[in-house]
Amino acid sequence: MALKIRLARGGSKKRPYYRIVIADVRSPRDGRFIDKVGSYNPLLPKDSEQRVQLDVERIQHWIEKGAKPTDRVLRFLDAAGLATRPARNNPKKALPGAKAQERLEEQRMKEEEAAAAAAEAAAEAEAPAEEASAE
Repeated sequence: MALKIRLARGGSKKRPYYRIVIADVRSPRDGRFIDKVGSYNPLLPKDSEQRVQLDVERIQHWIEKGAKPTDRVLRFLDAAGLATRPARNNPKKALPGAKAQERLEEQRMKEEEAAAAAAEAAAEAEAPAEEASAE
């Protein structure tokens, strides 16, 4: 039997409250569970101690028996120091799209051409001034 440590939703409409439970992977989200090991109230402020409550001993017991936490529960366990969450790094996510990159490249080319033209004009302006002072 494969076990998960996951959230089971409770509370009324637009007022969520979650229990952190040990459940069989085949059981429905809010259905049958084996053990309740904590709770999560997203309506409380993030710095509140009541926001996430964990029964550390029971969670360690179930992890030893092979229960796998879901992503959200793994965040809670990582914050509590019970498990480590691997870093999810996607460096390409922050890059702009293809068309935006093309526009940026065109703009960069125009700026380089303008800078080259300005440098050329400055060089031409300095050259006659130097010749006139030399005479």
